[in-house]
Amino acid sequence: MTVVDTPTPAFTMPRIGDPAPSFTAATTQGDINFPSDYAGKWVILFSHPADFTPVCTSEFMTFASMQEEFAAYNTELVGLSVDGLYSHIAWLRTIKDKIEFKGMRDVEVTFPLIEDISMEVARKYGMIMPGEDSTKAVRAVFVIDPKAVIRTIIYYPQSTGRNFDELLRVVKALQTADHFDVATPADWRPGDRVIVPPAGSCGTAKDRMDGEDEGLECADWFFCTKDLPEVEVEAAIRHR
Repeated sequence: MTVVDTPTPAFTMPRIGDPAPSFTAATTQGDINFPSDYAGKWVILFSHPADFTPVCTSEFMTFASMQEEFAAYNTELVGLSVDGLYSHIAWLRTIKDKIEFKGMRDVEVTFPLIEDISMEVARKYGMIMPGEDSTKAVRAVFVIDPKAVIRTIIYYPQSTGRNFDELLRVVKALQTADHFDVATPADWRPGDRVIVPPAGSCGTAKDRMDGEDEGLECADWFFCTKDLPEVEVEAAIRHR
């Protein structure tokens, strides 16, 4: 008798620049078709390991408290775990009725939380890490742009809560880079100097180093920055 080994399921992981994998799913806010329902919007699609767990609870309260702030930058929130819809609903009701964290209380989560019992969506996005847990999603974050292209991927282990100020900063940085055709340096926040694209020719490099490009400050031909006032950034990327 020949014994055939069953292959281990493949856990794929999309890459930055890939189209966001599409899916249809039931959520706490009704069915969604992703990403088509969010055309023209930025989206933070994020996963958490399980309902009724403390780190996840603190994260959902923080996301919900910042939902309007993300919306001001045309950014929607979509959560996911491999729990069922009724578990999601019960957990979110518990958060609103019983949990207080960092002064937040009576927090109502109104963004959709995906039911993914089959782990179909989690597998499409590489949210299941067998080395961490084969049946629960890690804390994955996908920032997806209005053209449904993945622009940022951040993964956290199950034990570590996310930094939500950083997630908002990433959204602002991506939108600023797109709108002004610049790059943002380490620890950039709106109002800080930005990096202009490197010189594409020797002549341009020489002009920059000779100070002929007004407004640029060049440490060397490849490292030039310029002022970009916060008011100008906010006027360009803040959704009104």
